[in-house]
Amino acid sequence: MCAPIIFSAGKLFAIVSRWNGRIRIAETSRPCMRPIWRMRCIVAAAALALAGCTVGPQYERPKIAAPSAWRGAQTNAPVAWPSADWWRGFGSTRLDFLIDRAQRGNDDIAAAIARVREANAQSRIVGAALLPAVAATADATRARSQTGGSSLRSYSEYTPKISASYELDFWGRNRASLDAAEALAAGSRYARATIELTVLTGVASTYFQALELRERLRIARSNLADAQTILTGLRLEQTAGTANALDVAQQETAVATLYAAIPPLEHQLSQSVDALAILIGSAPETLDLGGETLSVLSRPSVQPGLPSELLARRPDVAEAEAQLIAANADMAAARAAFFPSIRLTASTGFASAALSGVLDPANAAYSLAAGLTQPIFSGGALEGESEFAKARYAELLADYHKAVISAFANVEDALVALRQAGEQEQRQQQAAVAARRAYEIAQAQLRAGTINVLTLLNTESALFSAEDALVQVQFSHLQALIGLFNALGGGWRNKQEG
Repeated sequence: MCAPIIFSAGKLFAIVSRWNGRIRIAETSRPCMRPIWRMRCIVAAAALALAGCTVGPQYERPKIAAPSAWRGAQTNAPVAWPSADWWRGFGSTRLDFLIDRAQRGNDDIAAAIARVREANAQSRIVGAALLPAVAATADATRARSQTGGSSLRSYSEYTPKISASYELDFWGRNRASLDAAEALAAGSRYARATIELTVLTGVASTYFQALELRERLRIARSNLADAQTILTGLRLEQTAGTANALDVAQQETAVATLYAAIPPLEHQLSQSVDALAILIGSAPETLDLGGETLSVLSRPSVQPGLPSELLARRPDVAEAEAQLIAANADMAAARAAFFPSIRLTASTGFASAALSGVLDPANAAYSLAAGLTQPIFSGGALEGESEFAKARYAELLADYHKAVISAFANVEDALVALRQAGEQEQRQQQAAVAARRAYEIAQAQLRAGTINVLTLLNTESALFSAEDALVQVQFSHLQALIGLFNALGGGWRNKQEG
């Protein structure tokens, strides 16, 4: 802790300064009331403020142990962190277009950019306390006064003046406040990156979901058409006496079931398109999904490196730490509020009764002053602010710890989901191929009269279920990839971490 400046009876008894990190005290008993020594005293005090004493704790990043390796990762696979344009790995020109629209038109991203500007402006406002305040004034006075007896005297006075004031940040309160504001400004930039990543992964996920629902709707309509064709044939056979009423009734049930599955899919598809339109900042009526299907999309390769590298790639973790840094600086500012504040003021100008001679050097005037304020009683306000700052730091420390361990858990979950989704897609692809082959055989045997319609209905139902499940699994695989990109920070990297 730095020793204070001591003023007493117009004399500056001790001046404390820093030199190469050491405290130096120079004693003097020369009176500060003389103009030359008054100026030297003020200059010495200003130099002392620039030395910068701080009374708060220095920030140190909390130590949180990272896993040595990912449990769900392939140990022999080459490292492939996501790139900044990770979405291009899917090979979808339509997705590229939608991402570009979202980056330019999404309202959440626009609001986040505005919050960054707000935080930067707030940082400049707080930082102004570290600089002198300078103002220029000009007064013109015309007055009449009684000089004696009943006689009156009129006179004019012109006073242009420049004044300046400066608070010596001896205890580092203003510096700590600026550090807190700058940390919050950095946090707002990290929050913007987090929001952008959330929006872009949301665009990709919603677009793939819309393709999934459109494909499921196509399968449902195709199966409905096939079932109606079979129903028509059975009715003709019933008329000819080669099919019974039970066969027709069973097929009618199948047609009705397939038909009932279409409206919910249409409704879900409409909702997905509307959600996608909101994400890119446009009206749903203007959105065109294009002609892509899930089966033609690529599955980009991604493999995270060491878990210890993750924290520099997650903007939400960086935001949590920025808030912690700001809270640490707030503790220093709250502590510094207990100590005296010193303010220097100076003014210079001219005073003249004639406007023509107002700038005459003989009419010059100046004043210098220094004031010291020491809090004595504040009704517990300062103590409360200090305790609040400490409690706030403890809260954000817990939030930071949660953000870090959650980041590790997100990656582990995403790796497991991706591996399982990939295996499930391969198996479901085989199931769909087998179901299609069984359905085609059943159709041929029904036409040959070797099986009844019930067997055909069973194979028809199995085919519909297999194809519908395949589309859903394809979407789950793509969704798992998006989840891993999101968990790995989507190619973002904290430049301050190198």
